[in-house]
Formats: sequence, structure tokens, C-alpha cells
Amino acid sequence: MKIDLKTGEEYFQVQDELNNQPRLAFVQDALPFWGGAERVLSQALQVFPGTPVYTLVYNPAPFQGTSIGRTEVHTSFIDRFPGAHRNHRIFLPLYPLAVESLDLNAYDLVISFSYAAAHGILTGPNQTHLALFHTPLRQAYHQYRQFVKDGPRSWALKWLLHRYRIWDYTAAARPDYLFAISAWAAELVWQAYRRPAEVIYPPVEVERFHPAVFRGNYYICVSRLEAHKKLDVVVQAFNHLGLPLLLVGDGRERKRLQKMAHANIHFLGRQTDASVSKLLGQARGFVHAAAEDFGIALVEAQAAGCPVIAYERGGASETVFPERTGILFPEQNVDSLIAAILSFESNPDRFSIEDLRASAERFSARRFRSRFAEAVTAVWYEQHLSGSNHGHYAIHPESKLFIPG
Repeated sequence: MKIDLKTGEEYFQVQDELNNQPRLAFVQDALPFWGGAERVLSQALQVFPGTPVYTLVYNPAPFQGTSIGRTEVHTSFIDRFPGAHRNHRIFLPLYPLAVESLDLNAYDLVISFSYAAAHGILTGPNQTHLALFHTPLRQAYHQYRQFVKDGPRSWALKWLLHRYRIWDYTAAARPDYLFAISAWAAELVWQAYRRPAEVIYPPVEVERFHPAVFRGNYYICVSRLEAHKKLDVVVQAFNHLGLPLLLVGDGRERKRLQKMAHANIHFLGRQTDASVSKLLGQARGFVHAAAEDFGIALVEAQAAGCPVIAYERGGASETVFPERTGILFPEQNVDSLIAAILSFESNPDRFSIEDLRASAERFSARRFRSRFAEAVTAVWYEQHLSGSNHGHYAIHPESKLFIPG
């Protein structure tokens, strides 16, 4: 299918010299459920509607009625394995083979959205590959020590991830252009691959959120309940303080966290977008203890007029203004979080809804679509007009390119 770049956004005009429009395809690691990475892909499909999507695993049910559900989706052989839709991560050893088996020869321009292996697709000399990184595979790199514990059986997992890193380093040399969803993610890309990446912040649907006139007395955390989200730190802190906390989301850590939690902590499971918007709009504060690659939920909270209390590493340092839209705590432990909550409680009225909304607007879905269309079109111009394939297109003067000093 040929895509006309003029349909990307009405405010983004394509030069008249561009006569041949590229045949465009998107590649995503997996589509098992609706999350942050899936929201990015959905907005990309609004910029270039009808673009076919290639992925290792696709569970159609969560995407009914969305732009992803309405597009043409191609899957790898992993999608046919029992249990793949419930837990695709167990097939990690097959990711390299599976992603390299995707046939993209029919396309001129391929865009991969990667948090694991999507950037490893094979393209030819007459194709252009743009990779947008959410993060390098966290279990193999920056969260390796959290994921792999020493023990008599750990050698097999260590060997697997060692082999994966060897393949991954080679795979990261394949894209012609690298982008990342935050400066933090770009730094992780540099540490893993020694390649610079330009920042395109992901989209946040800020228009969905409306601050309530009267706010409740509860704190809230919206997150997948997984080990790397550090929700045990949040639960222990609120056990100590006795303040009401709502945990929205589900995951493999839920049972363990519920056993740990006191009666002031309530687990709501997965909620609809409308319900999350209402809960955030009435919450006293949003609490988060993980180092996020970006942290869409932190921006959503600000859009809802809800101040953020978050660990200062990761994307939070780019999305939260200390003492204006939230409080950042320096250590990823219970005592540091408790101190931040007590600081918040000492003067919660210092955070204005106007500042919170203005902060969130920096990451609106419209701004993402504009930047994404700009980057894709600039890449294609360079290829079409100069015939170059070296990933050196002119950087927009307002963009952020992470190149360590």
C-alpha cells in the first residue's frame, strides 16, 4: 500500500519536488494489550492511516475499535504458539529469529517501534529504516541486576541474555536513523549501542483529563503491577503512613503486593480510560517509584491537575517540574518516598492546576504527531533528494539530539 505523506497532518506540507511517495510499514515488538507503547503506535497510525503493522504477537481483543484494530496486522510464527498472547516474554530466545523472519521487502520506508527486538528487522540497500526506541531490552541492560538473581540455576538465564546482547548489538546497527522517546531513553540507547538518538516525546491524550473542582483525600498510582515498577516500595511507604492509596492496574506482582498491603491500600485492577481520567481528576496526589523510560501516566496525572510524587531518575526528570508540578525523591527506597510524601503533605496547595496543565500540554498527542510527521518526512526527503542512506538528515532546530560529551 502506498502512503501519501500529505495525509499525515493538514499543517505539515510536503515539498512539490517529492513525486514518488514511499511504501510505508510499521514494526512493533508485540501487541498483547493496550499500554504506553501501543498508544504511540496508535498515534503514528493517525499520522499515516492504513499503514500495515508487522509484529511478533498480536492479541486482537484489546484493540477492537482502535486505529490498531482497524489496520492490517501481520504476525510472526510466535503468534501461533500456545500461550503467546498471555505471556509472549517466555519466547524471548526466539525473538531474533522471529523478527528477522518478517518479510518487509515490499516497502521503501520501514519504521520500527522497539523495546526489545523490532529494530532488528532485515532491510535491503534500497530501503530506509527508522527506529524509535522506547528502551533497549531492560532485562538485558539497565535492569539486568534486578532481573537476574544469583543462584544455582541463574547461569542459564545469564547465558541467554549474554547471547541476546551479542545479537542485539549487531541488530542496533541496522536502522539508518535512531530516535528515542526521552533523553533518558536516548542515554540508554547510547550506553547499549554507542549510537546517538534524537528525542521524539511520546503522545499523551491530555484532552481526556479534567481536574475536579473538589479533590478527594486519596493518593493514586496507575501502573502495570510488575517487579520493575517498584510498587513494593509504594506499598511499604503507605503501610507506614496509613494514608489511603488506590492502585490501578494488573500484573504478575498483584498477589504478592496484596499480601503485603494494609487495609488503607485498595487494588482496583484494570480500569477503562474514562474511569482512570475520573480517578486522576479527583486524586490528592500521584505516586510512582519506578525509573520510567518516559512515564505517560505521570503526564496524564498532571493533565488531570494531580501533583506527582516520583523517583527522580528516568523520564520523570523531564516531565515533572520540582516544587511546581510535583516532588522528585532521590533514592528508590521506602524512606526517601515517605520523606517526599510528608513534604507534599506539609503544603499540598502550592501546586496550581494551571502549572500542571501547562506542563502536560508539552507532550500532547498533537505535538507528537507533528514531530513524528516532520521526522519521517525529513528522512524521506534526504533519501529521495540526495540518495544518501547514512542517517544524517538535518536536525530540526527545536529538537533534542542526545550525543554524550
